[in-house]
Amino acid sequence: MPFSSLDSNHIVDTLERLAARVRERFPDASLNNVILELIELGKRDRRRSERLARPYFLLRAGTILAVLLSVTALVLVGRGFFNWVDVDGTQADIYTVFEGVEAGLNIVILTAVAIFTLTRVEERLKRSLALDDLHELRSIAHVIDMHQLTKDPIALLRLGPQTKASPRRAMSDFDLTRYLDYCAEALSMAGKIAALYAQNSRDPVVIASVNDIESLTANMSAKIWQKITIVRDTTDRVPEPAT
Repeated sequence: MPFSSLDSNHIVDTLERLAARVRERFPDASLNNVILELIELGKRDRRRSERLARPYFLLRAGTILAVLLSVTALVLVGRGFFNWVDVDGTQADIYTVFEGVEAGLNIVILTAVAIFTLTRVEERLKRSLALDDLHELRSIAHVIDMHQLTKDPIALLRLGPQTKASPRRAMSDFDLTRYLDYCAEALSMAGKIAALYAQNSRDPVVIASVNDIESLTANMSAKIWQKITIVRDTTDRVPEPAT
């Protein structure tokens, strides 16, 4: 259903439009490089999330074959054991029978553990790949947050002189608002890229990691919008230059 799930192509298209907007308004800003990196991650993660949603047929076929072979081996071992043990106990005493039963149970337990491990191989492989990609998205979210860190709206009030260590603040209130808005949009898109993995996975570990990234980007965006609100509130309070 087109309106009940995220469309990865639309996410990439939105990112490309965002990159064009940032490039046109801030051609020299390093935020452009971060957006381009986010686009590349979006294109790559789009392919990977779709691939992770598909079953690994060769791996499943190998797992089923290994399970069938294990079960067949157990049946053959069991039949051989009961054929060897005589009902009257002429071929083996009771202690030998118990030892054989114990050995058989150990084989059954080890086989069951091996079968369980094989059936989880695909899930663990997909989980590992997804968590690696999500780690990159988490890192780029922090990079985006770093780019807006020095964009202090209080500087618009010009309450005091700058020091040598003060960051360069040459943006107008309008440009500062647009820059902060672009950062908030980039963070939101990073969260949407992460959501593609939760959409195509039922792994609780992957879903929990996606939720963490979405919470992280949402909190960062909320702080940025607090700055935007301060810019709008302080615009009318900037003192007029002396004549």
